[in-house]
Amino acid sequence: MKLFLLAATLVATLTTVAQSVTIGGEVTAPLTLSAADLTAMPRSSAVAKDKQGNPHTFEGVALADLFKKAGVTTGRDLRGENLAKYVLVTCADNYQVVFSLAELDSSFTDRVVILADQMEGKPLAAGVGPFRIVVPGEKKPARNCFQVLSIDVKFAKK
Repeated sequence: MKLFLLAATLVATLTTVAQSVTIGGEVTAPLTLSAADLTAMPRSSAVAKDKQGNPHTFEGVALADLFKKAGVTTGRDLRGENLAKYVLVTCADNYQVVFSLAELDSSFTDRVVILADQMEGKPLAAGVGPFRIVVPGEKKPARNCFQVLSIDVKFAKK
């Protein structure tokens, strides 16, 4: 019985915590965004494969658009020492993935990585939502992480 209560409390905590996502670190305007905030922003879609190789269509907001809103160094300013910046995504289970900032910037790549809140036109399921990073075109879905809590821009330089 105690184990059941502990598990129920943990699930409730993760569900409550994951209702917003923060964007912070090396930004000029830190953000805390709810599902409603994301729905109101310009939408993008991306196709990514699951572990079994099946493609799925996701909808959400391009990380590049979120970075512009947060005042992240992008475009013409992403040069010199700013190329040592990286993005650390942290999920509810403490799973973390890393991107170089340049690989998420439209002046460096045509690939659009999104913070998704829908799959196949429906909200993400409770076990993977409400927010998920979707990286189209990767051979392994390891960076397509789910239950995203925070996206932090950091410096790699010493």
